[in-house]
Amino acid sequence: MKIPEKALSDLEFTDVLEQLSQLAITALGKEACANMLPVENKEELVLQLNSVSEFTSSFDNENRIPNHGFDDLSLEINLLKIENSVLELEGFRRIASTSETINTLLKFFKKFKEYYPKIHSQGSEIEITKELISSIKNVIDRFGEVRNDASPELYQIRNKIQSVRSKIGQSFQRALSQYITVDYLDDIKESVVDNRRVLAVKAMYRRKVKGAIMGSSKTGSIVYVEPDITLQHNRELNNLQFEETDEIKRILLQLTQFLQPYRSLLIAYQDYLTLIDSYYARAKYAEKTNSILPKINTNRELCLVKAYHPLLYLSNKLEGKTTYPQDITLKKEQRIIVISGPNAGGKSITLKTVGLLQLMLQTGILIPVHEQSTVCFFDQIITDIGDNQSIENHLSTYSYRLKNMKYFIRKCNKNTLFLIDEFGTGSDPELGGALAESFLEEFYNREAYGIITTHYSNLKVLANELPNMSNANMQFDNKTLEPIFNLILGEAGSSFTFEVAQKNGIPFSLINRAKKKIERGKVRFDATIAKLQKERSQMTKTGKSLREQENKVIEKNQRLELLNKKIKDKLIGYQELFDHNQRMIVLGNKVNDVADRFFENGKKRPLISDLLRLIESENSKRKKKSVAVKKKEKAAKEKANQEATKALVCIRKEKKKKKKAPQPVKVKIDFKIGDQVRLFDGKAVGTIDSIEKEKAIVNYGMFTTQIRLEALDLVQAIKQKK
Repeated sequence: MKIPEKALSDLEFTDVLEQLSQLAITALGKEACANMLPVENKEELVLQLNSVSEFTSSFDNENRIPNHGFDDLSLEINLLKIENSVLELEGFRRIASTSETINTLLKFFKKFKEYYPKIHSQGSEIEITKELISSIKNVIDRFGEVRNDASPELYQIRNKIQSVRSKIGQSFQRALSQYITVDYLDDIKESVVDNRRVLAVKAMYRRKVKGAIMGSSKTGSIVYVEPDITLQHNRELNNLQFEETDEIKRILLQLTQFLQPYRSLLIAYQDYLTLIDSYYARAKYAEKTNSILPKINTNRELCLVKAYHPLLYLSNKLEGKTTYPQDITLKKEQRIIVISGPNAGGKSITLKTVGLLQLMLQTGILIPVHEQSTVCFFDQIITDIGDNQSIENHLSTYSYRLKNMKYFIRKCNKNTLFLIDEFGTGSDPELGGALAESFLEEFYNREAYGIITTHYSNLKVLANELPNMSNANMQFDNKTLEPIFNLILGEAGSSFTFEVAQKNGIPFSLINRAKKKIERGKVRFDATIAKLQKERSQMTKTGKSLREQENKVIEKNQRLELLNKKIKDKLIGYQELFDHNQRMIVLGNKVNDVADRFFENGKKRPLISDLLRLIESENSKRKKKSVAVKKKEKAAKEKANQEATKALVCIRKEKKKKKKAPQPVKVKIDFKIGDQVRLFDGKAVGTIDSIEKEKAIVNYGMFTTQIRLEALDLVQAIKQKK
């Protein structure tokens, strides 16, 4: 997709890129952001958008992406393709640092690929290797100097250099002591010339001191002499230093040759880190502008909810001003919107907002809209915004616009988004309006999507007549004639020409004369539109009031439903308790009858027979009930599992966002037999019958159960006998 330079300029897209590039932390990242253009490949575009969204989410979770800062390796990459080239020490340091950074990032994204799947996928094929780092660190130390043990030869040479330097110091010290004794030296005794220690000899004794004269003082009273023995050692040192330089060159050449096969890998490193920096800058920009990635559809539907113009939003934010969001929808049933209304009402801002957000989206930048928004992609975005008078080409505004319309006609199709400000102006209103109407019909017939702003009535009428075209207006306060910056879809807007003139102090008599000069029908048409806008404003207020009342009724119904559910649960509980008591009474009566018969006849065998028959009868009832309960529990469990599965994702996200709350410290209680206790999360009170190995047998009257001591809460301790 090739977006014309004019569209980028009209929509101030370069200003967004400039703000974006300032958020990148590397030179290559800044350059990449400043040169961004809309992405032609839709799969690549979606990948970038999802990657930026993942990076934005990292700011709010515990698994923050590590630092991705790196130095530009372009010079080193270019040198590595040249035979027998040698990199500078700083170049090796940059390569090692970049390798460490990329290894850290790739390992991080591999570990947390569930959180950052798209970013991970773009670096999954890049090789993670420590060979580059280890090979460089074996040669260069952390201070950026070649290590003594980089090669056996260098080690020997540097040992010799150290030995010779020691000899130089010792020999100079002997000569110094010797000539101090015979008083040949000046008071300063010694000095340094060309980084060499020299004796400060009195001029009269210069022939008595053996050595090379290195200079003299300004007055000539002192001659600086390097002793012969020191001079010999210095010559030896120079030879060794020359050998050291040669050996270092050889080592660095060898290291450079080792790195040459890794040149393509270094290019991949740099490209990936540049991409990551670009994602970082886009994520920071999204954070500043409250931008998100809305849902992407393939139905050619653009629905922007609470959309902000990012440049205006940031500018107003700095000045403490309010920025008004807009809601606008373009779809197959409403492909073209004609916005009308008075000047300074926000028509052009709405137009630019839609165009700029679409450009940002198709460049891989998140946009400041509500999460309910849904977006699509266009192959072409063409614009005609502002006064395009061209002095150099001797073109008037209207001529320039006609030239643009010629381009529009050539490019417009069903995958085009066109944006035209003040459509049809620059010529005779009737003639220019008629031509503009023809252009608009042509765009409509080609199924193009677009938004235009206009004052022409014939374009408003056309929008009202065609089924897939819609009028819209920027709402105005009809009393104060101040803009409200709210786009109303479905109706044309009045220009409030005479009302605005009257507000600005134009005499009423003059306005009345102007009204008489135009067609009566046009005045009535404009007045009707103004009246409709007033009625629409009143309806909006009424609708808002009704929605508030509806919300209150919904909340009240929800409270009543909750109360009703609680009452039902209590009734069910009471019914179950009543049924249980009735069963116990019936069972007790049966047992009482058996006891009476035994009391009368004293026979044990019939007693045991009657009791066993009674128990078997009760157990058969329990089995039937147990089967029914198990079926019910199984169904409830399956339903709970389904609900738990649905809620699992949400619960995990909440757990990651919230820190684990500190668990309350449970005070260890010394329980005793006879204490009255209950479960921490229960209400039933029982008595401890026995305690064994951190567990207690609790008697609840009708049954006993074994419970861990840590799960019990003390209700009342047993009174100790005195």
